[in-house]
Amino acid sequence: MKTTQLGRRSFLRVTGLAGGGIMLGLFPKEEALAQGRGGQGGPPPSPLAFIHIAPNGTVSIMAKNPEAGQGIKNTYAMLIAEELDVDWKDVVPTLPDLEGKYGGQSTGGSFGTPSGWLPMRTVGATGRKMLLTAAAQTWNVPEASLTTASGKVWDKANNRSLGYGELAAKAAALPLPDPASVKLKEAKDFKLIGTNTMGSDVHNIVTGKPVFGIDITMPGMLHAVYVKCPVFGGKVVSANLDVIKKEPGVRHAFVVEGSPMPDSPLAGDPGIEPGIAIVADNWWLAQSARKKLEVKWDEGKWATLSSAGIQQQADDFNKQAPQRSLRTDGDVEAALKSAAKVVEGNYSYPFISHAPLEPQGTTAVFKDGKLEMWTTSQTPAQGRTKAAGVTGVPDANVTVHLIRSGGGFGRRLTNDYMAEAAYIAKTTGVPIKLLWSREDDMQHDYYRPAGFQFLKGGVDASGKLVAWKTHFVSFGEGTRFAPSANIQPNEFPARFVPNFAMHCSVMPLGLKTGALRAPGSNAHAFVIQSFIDELAHAAGKDPIEFRMELLGNEPIREGYNAARMKGVLQLVAEKSGWGKRKLPKGSAMGVGFHFSHQGYFAEVVEVAVDAASKVKVNKVWVAGDIGSHIINPSAAENLVQGGVIDGLSEAMAQEITIEKGRVVQSNFTNHPIVRLRQSPPVIEAHWVKSENAPTGLGEPSLPPILPALCNAIFSATGKRVRALPLSKSGFSWA
Repeated sequence: MKTTQLGRRSFLRVTGLAGGGIMLGLFPKEEALAQGRGGQGGPPPSPLAFIHIAPNGTVSIMAKNPEAGQGIKNTYAMLIAEELDVDWKDVVPTLPDLEGKYGGQSTGGSFGTPSGWLPMRTVGATGRKMLLTAAAQTWNVPEASLTTASGKVWDKANNRSLGYGELAAKAAALPLPDPASVKLKEAKDFKLIGTNTMGSDVHNIVTGKPVFGIDITMPGMLHAVYVKCPVFGGKVVSANLDVIKKEPGVRHAFVVEGSPMPDSPLAGDPGIEPGIAIVADNWWLAQSARKKLEVKWDEGKWATLSSAGIQQQADDFNKQAPQRSLRTDGDVEAALKSAAKVVEGNYSYPFISHAPLEPQGTTAVFKDGKLEMWTTSQTPAQGRTKAAGVTGVPDANVTVHLIRSGGGFGRRLTNDYMAEAAYIAKTTGVPIKLLWSREDDMQHDYYRPAGFQFLKGGVDASGKLVAWKTHFVSFGEGTRFAPSANIQPNEFPARFVPNFAMHCSVMPLGLKTGALRAPGSNAHAFVIQSFIDELAHAAGKDPIEFRMELLGNEPIREGYNAARMKGVLQLVAEKSGWGKRKLPKGSAMGVGFHFSHQGYFAEVVEVAVDAASKVKVNKVWVAGDIGSHIINPSAAENLVQGGVIDGLSEAMAQEITIEKGRVVQSNFTNHPIVRLRQSPPVIEAHWVKSENAPTGLGEPSLPPILPALCNAIFSATGKRVRALPLSKSGFSWA
């Protein structure tokens, strides 16, 4: 048995609920160390979960983090229910409101599982311990003589039992147990962890029940749209509001001065951008009135920004000495000079929009100095602070209800829409639902930053990689990168090449950037693993063999677990039959691997490419190492498949371009996602079970698919793709 060491002050007890229920929760202090900042900034979250046991034995479990389709609502409920010893059929996973008693409540960075693995189980074990104590006192028997199963405490010696619902009120009145007495199950005793459980909202989703933020409604609610300058930082000079106010159903139309706009969006979320709010009886009428809106904008300093200009700056940087060095090992120039073969490649990847299926929006009511909000934010505490700031009330006067979102992928880490809804609600004095249009969402995003990498690598006569040099060109000012536009100095293959140099240069940018699913990794994996493939071919070696040799025989090198990566690479080679199957002409396989968000993943893609450069993905094999346990196998498979399909969308056709400071793309017609008919018919997920604690899965399966696809296309056609999307090189889906 395992004993969890938690200080008494780590616990918080809340009074029993009406009907004899029990509600428990705790703040494990170790969680801050386990999670860190989760890759998204802000204070380290402190997980908290509550258990409510009704008299009939039904167990409602508060899954504290926002649910955006990643399955955390089920995951946290499963972890707690496992240790509490209740059957899944009796569990009701529930999203709570944003409250201090829950600790940090955020979703991002694939940190929900690693930060909750022990704390959430400890919550369940603590509840079980209190129920055992209550039963022992009721029967006046030693607690050690009792056991639990399926929501009951059993006294087998006397052939009797009590349901948790019968014990809940008494358990709620007990003092919290000594933390040293709280025992966690051994893995061999798990009954729920490792089993397939259907998402708690699936039935409501497929039957059209209201579960998303877009579904919120209330009496007297009006609908709002918000129009912003197409160029970042632009301000309203004039608008035909008199005309708009006369349109059918329009109740309000007004200019919002907005927050003071910075010279550049480098610092991240700028608050409320200046714009015009239109509020009407329903969203269609508000949007219809908007089409007649005529605005004169002061577009500011970024009105000349263009994709062509950015590309030109990057090309100019390539001809100059880098601005600074991020890492230097050995003597790169000497190693390149003496290398048997030298390969050069100029790689680039574009800006991308998050484009979740549900656009941004929030419902808000401002009354008597208090603000109430229903939101799909991934960082609701930050959104609350922002909303409080624009309405001039303290955070304590803002109530935030967490509502399931129709996808986030990092977009809902920023809370501009919450601030807009709060401001409009206060100004109008009525309940309002703000909903962005698809065009709003795509043209006012926090984009995945574009980037450029100018690479040179060398192999010796034996085919060993001996030198690697990168000039990374991105966005920022001085030594500061724009949000999510950076690269880590220890990014692979750093640490594995004896002569390695990473230099960088940055340029200013008048476009908001932010984290998109597997931030950084979703771009760097394409570049790094594609260039490694180039070097493998130059060395005359099999791409997997070359990678295995590059990883070497040292299990862990400067924190990078090469043994775990070799494990998934070996597994994916075995499952895909790498090198053992003869494919028809025009068909080939490609491989890629990447470590991100604590997950080690390798993927193989089999493609067929015809004479017209039409691409069909026949099959994808995925091998991952995310630790010792897969909590919900069906959800894990779903996340892997979703990550692969998401990555295929990014690879083939997604791109945000800029002209005259404006984003050109506006909808899925020109920023497309993979359609069902274009998806791989089979995506296999396989797992290497290691002794490491479980880690998250929302992000690490995505990055390897991009280079694996591009490497497969090269093997099938001989065409090396160095710039995404693939459509720029004439490829399209079959």
